[in-house]
Amino acid sequence: MSKEKIIMGIDPGTTIMGFGIIKVTGRTMTFVQMNELLLNKYKDPFTKLKLIYERTIELIDTYNPDEIAIEAPFFGKNVQSMLKLGRAQGVAMAAGLSRQIPITEYFPKKIKMAITGNGNASKEQVAKMLQSILNLKTLPKNLDSTDGLAAAVCHFYNEGRLETGKGYSGWASFVKQNEDRIK
Repeated sequence: MSKEKIIMGIDPGTTIMGFGIIKVTGRTMTFVQMNELLLNKYKDPFTKLKLIYERTIELIDTYNPDEIAIEAPFFGKNVQSMLKLGRAQGVAMAAGLSRQIPITEYFPKKIKMAITGNGNASKEQVAKMLQSILNLKTLPKNLDSTDGLAAAVCHFYNEGRLETGKGYSGWASFVKQNEDRIK
């Protein structure tokens, strides 16, 4: 009998945060859930971070993922946007790490490449490909949830490969792999 595994994907954001969950049985993946956390109505950045943490913990406690795949912040020109995005990602990672769930980080181009074969694909192209791969009947209005789902599917496709991104199995692992950034 094939072992089942749940993979949760996260597309961090402080306006909209996307989540996607798949179940893997052997080499077969099935769609479980995708959703988003809408944060644009909250002005206080700390309230947003609290809600990101609470929603991530709620999803973890509901679906019991074995692994989490998270989209890494891309390097843009707006430093303030990158800082906000990094905080959102960090809070989501902290939620997973607090439950001892291994986390792997993927750059956006790697996720797009895994799903569409094109590292420069648009959000719409990624969503349409996921719709085809996972037999989704409809797509959400906002594509942040499909971006979260794409992170989970990317992780499934990259399983067993040496270069999957940065993986963390707990706080000690995170600190050890990021010592140069911490000092």
